[in-house]
Amino acid sequence: MFENILYQPVIEQLKADAGSGFLAPALLFSGPPYGGKGAAALELARVLSCEGTETGKWNCPCPSCRRHRNLISPDLIILGKKGFFQEISACSAALVRHTKGANNSGEQERILLPVRMLFIRSIRKLLARFNPVLWEDDSKFGKISPQLNALEEDLEELEGLFKAGTVELEKPCASIMKRAAKLESEGLGELIPIAQIRRASWWSRLAPLGKHKCIIIENAGHMQEGAKNALLKILEEPPPRLTLVLTSPYPMSLLPTMLSRLRDYRFVTRDPGAEQEVISRIFRGPENYTGGLESYLGSFLPFKAGNLYALGAYLASSVAAEAVRELRSRMREIPPILLDQGKFFTGIAEGEGMGRPAVNYKTLLAKILTDTDNFEIPGLFSQFFRELGSLISRWLRSGRGSPEKALWAARWRKEINRSLVEADSFNIAVPTVLERFLETLKTGMIA
Repeated sequence: MFENILYQPVIEQLKADAGSGFLAPALLFSGPPYGGKGAAALELARVLSCEGTETGKWNCPCPSCRRHRNLISPDLIILGKKGFFQEISACSAALVRHTKGANNSGEQERILLPVRMLFIRSIRKLLARFNPVLWEDDSKFGKISPQLNALEEDLEELEGLFKAGTVELEKPCASIMKRAAKLESEGLGELIPIAQIRRASWWSRLAPLGKHKCIIIENAGHMQEGAKNALLKILEEPPPRLTLVLTSPYPMSLLPTMLSRLRDYRFVTRDPGAEQEVISRIFRGPENYTGGLESYLGSFLPFKAGNLYALGAYLASSVAAEAVRELRSRMREIPPILLDQGKFFTGIAEGEGMGRPAVNYKTLLAKILTDTDNFEIPGLFSQFFRELGSLISRWLRSGRGSPEKALWAARWRKEINRSLVEADSFNIAVPTVLERFLETLKTGMIA
């Protein structure tokens, strides 16, 4: 029971509560990102639904446990966005690496089974977000259904390759990853919509097909405000034979009335040695990797965070340069704060090899979109703007502070947040979001 959740002391309390039969109906798994909160929630759902004689045993052969291990249980609903692409990429790399050179002996088959399940589960975690129960009457579901069906067919073909003993899985895995990335990018917004919470609430009051039902909401703070209020109704009157698990690195993003109805299980930050063991044992990564789990999963992104930071500095320096050009063309005085900002960001951009600011916005947009492959990788746009926010904070702390400097930094943060909402919640095209972002900032600087 919970053998796959390493170095989290809270698991012992969770095991005791689950085994006692007195588990609270609504739980909060709080703690740092990449701490195993989501994996613990999935394992809890399996344990509570287990119909075997040895409740909680990972390899329990009962039908319920088999369905939960493959994340296809009809008594499980999962909501919330996370870094699917990074996890899928890491699991794919493990599968390809361990399969190459393998033979068809029984021992090799036993070794490969966990790696295969690791990859399949990483895809199923994404597919679970598209449970038809959650998407009923949503016009968007019809548009993404062909992608869902194609991904299911890809998984069936992969299972056939497993049975045939195929050892060259790089191409089929790459194809599945590409399709999964497209589905994640086009199908999931940053915020959980109220309609899905309402559908989950309706589903929660139906009798389970098995022993127990579970709703898992990962990164639960990322809900529309109306969705939080809709979820509160479930918390106030939890249906029988249902467990609701919310996970969040930032519990204060939830409503106080929600927190008062949740039993909190706090996950901790693992030390470097524990992180290294998680990478090697769970993700079958190199045993000598010392960068931590977040760094390891991020290493599978085709565009690294350091490059995004440099590109963000290039954007900020180019915005300042464009504002200076505009003021000079109008023969107006250039504010010292604008020169300070331009000098600061230009220094970072040049130091990172990005060169001088762009000569105009058309050139700037073209470089950003080219260098990021049009932000096709899920989550890359949000990550880029988070790096931009870090740059603004760094500028604010540099040199001498002033109310004017704080005001300019607040203007940047406001536009960063607005752009994230436009792209993630309203699905506005990224080039359009960037154009509005740049023009709005320039207008504010020369006003």
